[in-house]
Amino acid sequence: MTLVDWRTRMSALYAEVCADDDPERGHATWRAGRDDLFRTHPQSPLPARDPLRETGLPYWPYDPAWRLSAPIGPADPDDRPGGGAGPWAAERTVDGGDDGNVTMVRIGALDVPGVGSLDVWRLHQYAGGLFVPIKDGTSGQESYGAGRYLLDTAKGAWLGTDGDELVLDLNFTYHPSCRYDDRWRCPLAPPGNTVGVRVEAGERLSA
Repeated sequence: MTLVDWRTRMSALYAEVCADDDPERGHATWRAGRDDLFRTHPQSPLPARDPLRETGLPYWPYDPAWRLSAPIGPADPDDRPGGGAGPWAAERTVDGGDDGNVTMVRIGALDVPGVGSLDVWRLHQYAGGLFVPIKDGTSGQESYGAGRYLLDTAKGAWLGTDGDELVLDLNFTYHPSCRYDDRWRCPLAPPGNTVGVRVEAGERLSA
C-alpha cells in the first residue's frame, strides 16, 4: 500500500504541475513535492540517514530554453548499427529488482531540438507506459553516470502534449532510484537515448 500511495502522490504532483500555466512555478512545485516525498515517505529511495533528506535534491536552476516539444516519429531498426541487433535491439529486457524483469519495446523516436534523437520505449509490464530516458554530456560528472529519466508515464512522470507533440521540459529530468541506493534496479539509458550535448537542466549530483 505504501508503494501505491507513492505512485498516486507522484501522479498527483505531475497533474498539479500540468495544471499550472507558469512552467517555472510548476517546476518549483515539483521540486518541493519531490523533496517532501523523498524526506518523509516510507517508499523513499533515499537511505534512512542520507543527508539529501535534509538538504533536498540538487538541481540546475530552471531555464525556459530547455522546455521543448517534439512529435514521436518512426524508429527504423535498419538505420541502427547492426540493423537493430545488439545494443541497438528494438526490444530490451532489464532486471527490475522486486518488479521482476522489465521488457522495453522501442516504438519510435523524438527529434528534440538542440538535443538530438531520443528513442521512445513502451514498458510492456506497465500497460504500455511510455519511457524516455536520457544520457547526456553531463552524465558521469554533474549527473548520474547511467543517465536520467525525462518521461515515465507508468510512474506518473508526464507533462502532457502540445497539439500532437510531447512536452519535453528537460528541467524535469530526474535520477532513477538506483542512483541513491544499490538495492534498486532501474532501466537505464540505452545507446539510442545517449546524446553528446550537455543538458544542464534538471536533477544533478550536487548543487
